[in-house]
Amino acid sequence: MDSDILGSSSTRLAMSKVPEVTVYFWIIKILATTVGETAADYVNMTLGLGLQSTTVVAVILLVVTLVAQFTSTRYLPALYWWTVLLVSVTGTLITDNLTDNLGVPLMATTIVFALALVAVFATWYAFERTLSIHSIRTGRREAFYWLAILTTFALGTASGDLVAEKLALGYLTSLIIFTVVIAVVTAAHYLFKLNMVVAFWAAYVVTRPLGASLGDLLTQPRDDGGLGLSTTATNLVFLAVMVLLVGYLSLTKIDRLEQRDVSHASHNSTGPAPADPR
Repeated sequence: MDSDILGSSSTRLAMSKVPEVTVYFWIIKILATTVGETAADYVNMTLGLGLQSTTVVAVILLVVTLVAQFTSTRYLPALYWWTVLLVSVTGTLITDNLTDNLGVPLMATTIVFALALVAVFATWYAFERTLSIHSIRTGRREAFYWLAILTTFALGTASGDLVAEKLALGYLTSLIIFTVVIAVVTAAHYLFKLNMVVAFWAAYVVTRPLGASLGDLLTQPRDDGGLGLSTTATNLVFLAVMVLLVGYLSLTKIDRLEQRDVSHASHNSTGPAPADPR
């Protein structure tokens, strides 16, 4: 009986392509958003590659990585988080191209990307009837998932720059504001039972401007409100922490959705297998 349930649950979740949301998820996500902000600026300005060339390189790398991600039959921490990192860089560059090359105001890009994200979620829900990351086990759902993530990164870059620069609140104040917003969302979920899926995506969107504000605070010149730290050193330190955490997750497998549900199935072995989380 136990083996049947465990086998059924393991098979049912074999196609899970995303990690469980743990504290490690949020730490790596914020690190990836910060690196995405600073790495784009580093390659563009410090290395002198230029905004357009940097964008072309980032998009090519992202396309190749997404092919590997979609081809994979299960969640692989290194591949997944490398994809998130490249999406972070690309999302930053999309906004930078619109504002720096085309002169689109930050207010306009923020509104457009916010509407685009609403459209992505609405279309995703219309087709799949769920926005839960626990349901990412088909190609179409995975496509919606990565499109939503790319849009959140572009939106986060635009909104973060809008608050810090256009509204002249500064990087530290922006960082505090976005941290408070995430704290409010977390409290709303745990204390007032805000829907888990709504809380997740709300927090996911806000971690992008939070990470961008953190990256700018650390690396921008002191005259512009930053701390003037080395962009190279900042990227290396944050990347090193990311690599260590992703390596830990790869070894322990504690963020595998199938492992969580197999554990639930084993615990409830006298009853039916757990329902598909929506």
